[in-house]
Amino acid sequence: MAEVLIGPAGWAYKDWEGIVYPRGLAAVRPAKRREHPLDFLAHYFDLVEINTSFYGHMKPEVARGWVQLVSAVNPRFRFTAKLNRAFTHSPVAVVEPTSALTIRPGSDDEPLAKAGLDVLAGEGRLGAVLAQFPISFRCTTANRQYVAELASRFSEYPLVVELRHASWNNRETLAELAALGIALCNIDQPLIGNALGPETHVTSRIGYVRLHGRNYAQWFAHEHAHDRYNYLYTPAELRKWAARIREVAGNADRVFVVANNHFQGKAAANALELKSMIAGERVSAPESLVERYQDLREFVA
Repeated sequence: MAEVLIGPAGWAYKDWEGIVYPRGLAAVRPAKRREHPLDFLAHYFDLVEINTSFYGHMKPEVARGWVQLVSAVNPRFRFTAKLNRAFTHSPVAVVEPTSALTIRPGSDDEPLAKAGLDVLAGEGRLGAVLAQFPISFRCTTANRQYVAELASRFSEYPLVVELRHASWNNRETLAELAALGIALCNIDQPLIGNALGPETHVTSRIGYVRLHGRNYAQWFAHEHAHDRYNYLYTPAELRKWAARIREVAGNADRVFVVANNHFQGKAAANALELKSMIAGERVSAPESLVERYQDLREFVA
């Protein structure tokens, strides 16, 4: 079975204080911290997906600092990074469907995106780059061509595409992605409308899984953006995903599994449960996290 790395999406969440992190760790400015959240997470996880690179370009000096933090704690640790939204979303995606015609990256976006990614890759810490498209990005001839062009522009990195609309789930798409050497992300999301359901696709040497939660009520209708990720998977739900992950791992060289249900640290709890299921042994966990999410007790040492 391939190496399977499991971890949360992001780390800079104030609502993780006192649940995942000791109180004050996430809120204190970096210059005043005695410990960084990445130091803390690297003791428990081998993977974190960088979320901030989606909203703003990752500065090389910041990426270098992150590498230094995790290298001191966990030599196995890898980052995956979300590609900046300039390449995957319409600038006004809330009111305009995203398509090849509405995605408009600026002339500086590519070099700025690559500057940070190159640091992670050069240090041997970059597992993959994730291009996350919204559900409005459907399988059309123009959109398939755009994905191919994106693969060409970022060919120096292991590229993964997250395609949330079910129209992409066909043999032609899988064959095209395999020919391009692009991994297709297998996702768990609320199955609303034409949302793509759980799969076990492997179209490159990388397998990738993202768990967004199943908060049907707030997935599209939420007051705050983080509300949609307020979902805790049950052990029974995770065991089904553990079986899928093993299937993916049987057809890939390395598999990345990312829990994105980050509301109040639920991603960390579920990621540790999955880590235990895949490893077949108990794992370490922050005591405060176990206190908050009692199902973890079955899986921690």
